[in-house]
Amino acid sequence: MAINFNNCELSVTAGFESQFPRDRLCRIALSGRSNVGKSSLLNKLVGRKSLARVSGSPGKTITINFYKIDGKFYLVDLPGYGFAKRPPADREKWSALTDAYFRSGQPNAVAQLIDLKVGATADDEMMLDFLNQSNIPYFIIATKSDKLNSTQKKAALEALIENPLVKPGTAIIPFSALNGEGVEDCRKAVLAEVGKC
Repeated sequence: MAINFNNCELSVTAGFESQFPRDRLCRIALSGRSNVGKSSLLNKLVGRKSLARVSGSPGKTITINFYKIDGKFYLVDLPGYGFAKRPPADREKWSALTDAYFRSGQPNAVAQLIDLKVGATADDEMMLDFLNQSNIPYFIIATKSDKLNSTQKKAALEALIENPLVKPGTAIIPFSALNGEGVEDCRKAVLAEVGKC
């Protein structure tokens, strides 16, 4: 499938389920904790510097952003989870909106972002468990790979592979927004899931 990732537009910013797109285009959701690098990944995938705003305040925005790629599918930027400093009302709004997204049958697959240096947090493992229980296809993008040397990176990747909540055979892609590692592999993984829609 020939897709021009550079042909990208922010189609919908949804703060409520009623604002989700109603078309039948395939949706690949980007999921991860606050500050894991979802905006940086999105900008790299589409070859833009600031299409998705990189926030200095993790978890600040509680919306779901639908980016239409080449008119053929959506990359869906879910709000980051795990932000300890947010008021309970904000956390509840995040939970309600994200739950609505998954409940509505919106995601065809999920790109689950995990900080390679930090490893899978309790929140990440809760998300992986949810994806497994819900039978939602996913692959893992291990962000910030440039922060580790080759020995550390190998050990961190092995820890992810061996995590009991990561399904055997799950693609795990090291990614760095700084040096561009993994950009093409991420695009290929996205297109592989779009091809199944």
